[in-house]
Amino acid sequence: MTGLPILFLDVDGPLLPFGDGVPGTPGLARLDPAHGPWSKALPCELIWATTWMDEANTHLAPLLGLPSLPVATWPDEDEHERGLHWKTRGLVALAGPRPFAWVDDEIGEADRAWVADHHGQALLHRVDPRHGLTDADYLALDAWLTAQAPAGTRGRGVHIV
Repeated sequence: MTGLPILFLDVDGPLLPFGDGVPGTPGLARLDPAHGPWSKALPCELIWATTWMDEANTHLAPLLGLPSLPVATWPDEDEHERGLHWKTRGLVALAGPRPFAWVDDEIGEADRAWVADHHGQALLHRVDPRHGLTDADYLALDAWLTAQAPAGTRGRGVHIV
C-alpha cells in the first residue's frame, strides 16, 4: 500500500472522447498519447475504473506508455440507490481511508452527496465526454492530488505544453 491518493480513471468519455457527434462507442483513434505522461506525472496511484476492465491494460496502457495498472472491480449488487452511479459504492470501498479522485463522465450530484456522507477526502471530477480530459482537468487533478499527497511523495506535477 502506498501513501499516495488514488486516482480512479474511467476510459470511455475521459480518455476516449465521444466528440460532438451522435453518442456511441469512441474509437482508439481518439486516444491522445499525451494522457500517458500527464497521468504518470500526477502524484497518485492510478487504478482503472472502467468497463474495459483488464482490456485497458491490454489495449490502452501500451499506447499511453503506462505500466499495467490495477483494475477496480465491483461486486454484483442488485442494491442501487436511486440516481447513484453503479461504481460509486465500490470505489469508496476500494479506497478505504485513502483520499481518492474519480474521473468519469457519468458522475452526478447523487454520487457527490453519497461520497461526501461516506468518505472524507474525495474529488469526483466529471469530464465532458464530448472532449475528454483537457489541460484544465489535468491541472485541477494535479492541484487536488498534490494537496492530498504526503510530504516527500509529491510528484513532478503536470506541465502542459
